[in-house]
Amino acid sequence: MSSSEQNQTYVESTIIMTTVRVVAPFAFTFGLFVMFHGAESAGGGFQGGVIVAAAVLLLAFAFGIESTRAWLDGPLARAAIAAGGATFTVIGLGAVAANGAFLEYEAYNLGKTGVKYGIELVELGIGAIVSGVLVGLFFSLAQGDFESVGGGGGDADAQGGEQP
Repeated sequence: MSSSEQNQTYVESTIIMTTVRVVAPFAFTFGLFVMFHGAESAGGGFQGGVIVAAAVLLLAFAFGIESTRAWLDGPLARAAIAAGGATFTVIGLGAVAANGAFLEYEAYNLGKTGVKYGIELVELGIGAIVSGVLVGLFFSLAQGDFESVGGGGGDADAQGGEQP
């Protein structure tokens, strides 16, 4: 899809833009809340990461995919994925270095509070990975980065050929 076709499909709506300006910060904050409370109640990194990604997608739908991609252009999604993975790995391997098992928070000898903060950091790392991957996939799909793969019958039928 060319950029002129993409601009024709985007319709600017004052109502949608205003609503998203009000709702998106609350959705983002709620996503962080869900991530932080994964240690004590329902929720966690995956659920919170999906909510944070949904807040970004709200912005893309309201203000245009290309303008949101330009706003987030650069290594932001990849940096979120890398930082989340690094956080998870460092906390897990830190416990191994302290003569414990992988992600055994008690090995840090910080008491119950240390266990809680360890879990919360891991949940934030998972949330960063999930939100970065979902936002990256959305923008890749919107741009058309993926090509059709396979030797299915659809290609042969479209070209007038027969299936074996």
